[in-house]
Amino acid sequence: MTGLTILVAAPDQARFRAALTLALTHAALGGRARVYVHETAVPLLGRLPRADDTSDRLAANGLPDRLDLIAIALEADIAIIACQTGMAIAELSIDDLVDGVEAGGLMAMMTTLGDDRLATF
Repeated sequence: MTGLTILVAAPDQARFRAALTLALTHAALGGRARVYVHETAVPLLGRLPRADDTSDRLAANGLPDRLDLIAIALEADIAIIACQTGMAIAELSIDDLVDGVEAGGLMAMMTTLGDDRLATF
């Protein structure tokens, strides 16, 4: 199966959830998936709860919140890569992000794309 690389380009919670859900679906079907979180979207990978988290509403509907969804993706061997430039812009270090998130650059992501499908959110 062809791999899937997803680029999250905006700090939008709904799009981020969709990107992770798509990656999880692809992985469940046996494909390799990775999610690259670009520039202003990097704070979505922060380890602390955010004001725009919708945890109560999601839990009421049996859905994982942002932090749980990231953890589920990492457990499914989905690589989650935080843009190094985005980390600098947001003044975040790798220690500020969820454990298991990697730091990387757009150039490295593109040079390792190979035959992956590329989707953007």
